[in-house]
Amino acid sequence: MSRTYNSLRNTKYALIGQILGLLVSFFARIIFIRILGKEYLGINGLFTNILTMLSLVELGIGPAIVFSLYKPLAENDTKKIKALMQLYKKSYIIIGIIIAILGILITPFLDYLIKDKPDVSNLNLIFLMFVANTSISYFFAYKRNLIIADQHRYIATIYRYGFFVVLNVFQIIFLYLTKNYFVFLFIQIANTFLENVAVSKHADKMYPYLKEKSQEKLDSETVDQIKKNTAAMVLHKIGTIVVSSTDNIIISAKVGITWVGLYSNYYLIINALNTIITQFFTAITASIGNLGVTESKEKSEYIFECINFIGFWIYGFCTIALYQLFNPFIEIWLGKDLLMSMDVIAILAFNFFITGMRKSVLTFRDAFGLFWYDRYKPIFESVINLVVSLILAKPLGITGVFIGTAVSTLTTCLWVEPYVLYKYGFDTCSISYFLRYIYYTFIMIIAAIPTNLLCNLLPGSGLTAFILKLFICLIIPNIIFLLVFYKTKEYKYLFSMVKNYILRNNKISTTQN
Repeated sequence: MSRTYNSLRNTKYALIGQILGLLVSFFARIIFIRILGKEYLGINGLFTNILTMLSLVELGIGPAIVFSLYKPLAENDTKKIKALMQLYKKSYIIIGIIIAILGILITPFLDYLIKDKPDVSNLNLIFLMFVANTSISYFFAYKRNLIIADQHRYIATIYRYGFFVVLNVFQIIFLYLTKNYFVFLFIQIANTFLENVAVSKHADKMYPYLKEKSQEKLDSETVDQIKKNTAAMVLHKIGTIVVSSTDNIIISAKVGITWVGLYSNYYLIINALNTIITQFFTAITASIGNLGVTESKEKSEYIFECINFIGFWIYGFCTIALYQLFNPFIEIWLGKDLLMSMDVIAILAFNFFITGMRKSVLTFRDAFGLFWYDRYKPIFESVINLVVSLILAKPLGITGVFIGTAVSTLTTCLWVEPYVLYKYGFDTCSISYFLRYIYYTFIMIIAAIPTNLLCNLLPGSGLTAFILKLFICLIIPNIIFLLVFYKTKEYKYLFSMVKNYILRNNKISTTQN
């Protein structure tokens, strides 16, 4: 019950924070475009992706050490925790410095990554400010991750979104006053530094032993495990970054920087929605890690099936809604000039679904530390994604780039990841997972058909049409899902989990009063 309570508490704060952050960021995007224009928007998206690729330097050390923290935290082994955190601290300081050096070395070659170079002055200086912001973020991250590994992610969430709201408010104000992109970026760098310092101070209060120098040396078994998981995570990070962060680079080089700006608006929505949903999975990761070191494999498999069902419901509904509401929302938000065609919308929604359906598997894989067993999968995924995207970019444009992402996921991740989890995490066969995946996908298609028919009956565009379509998307898919699944063990587990959390909260409130 403690794991469930921590998971739901973390999820609650994460959802509130992300929704608040989402509202602020959408408003900030409007101001950004109106003051600085689409050229700066494209540069912003491109440089963000380049810096994401530079984070390969992190090598997966973070996830490997976080996994190693679950057992000593469960056993309150402070000596081992201190030793792990010392290793974590040294590693991340080195990583931050290396990213800064690599960023400086890449700067002279930026012209090769931008087709139709926009009329933006001091591009190199802008990029270096992005580098500084990323580099600084590593210097205190290890303490944030200790809080998260100890099932208290909600604390890090409060700091994250509190500073995020303040950041956007200041950026909006100074954009109006100065119309200066450099001031915009400087505020971002200052915010990153101050947030990390604040989280670090809070961690020192929660874990006072962190201030003590560790005399404990990590045992050889733990060191070997960290090295093994880190080596595997290097390949996983390569795959993730190549697939998720090269899209803008390929679009910029092969299609044009203007398309990067157009896609960035859609990506902002997808990323915001994904981030909101991912809050649930990240909020429960530490509790699943605790589950893995304290409970049986049968219990873990049962919890996984329930979490996977929750993931399907969320991503199935959101996929249907995205397809119907993407363009109507963009038109209201930014205008008709920034719309993309429905074939692009279809492939974006499809990628959203197949990527989202991996979340439960990846959450358990990370929590159980199974990085090693599918270490070569990301290499094949990356190569397939790059080859197909580059081949299709010229004849199909931006659609071809996203088809490359879909093909790489379907041919690798879709089957490798669950196979590894079931074989090495649950010691059982994964056939039941794939049959369930097919069934879930079929039910989503069944729910999508009447939703699409009803939405198509609504003529015109504008706010009224959008609200009506939103209402249809909220009602039809969820009613169908409820009718199909309300008697299943997964639905009953979800219902009881929420019910118990509410009862516990009410009990705590009554006691305090």
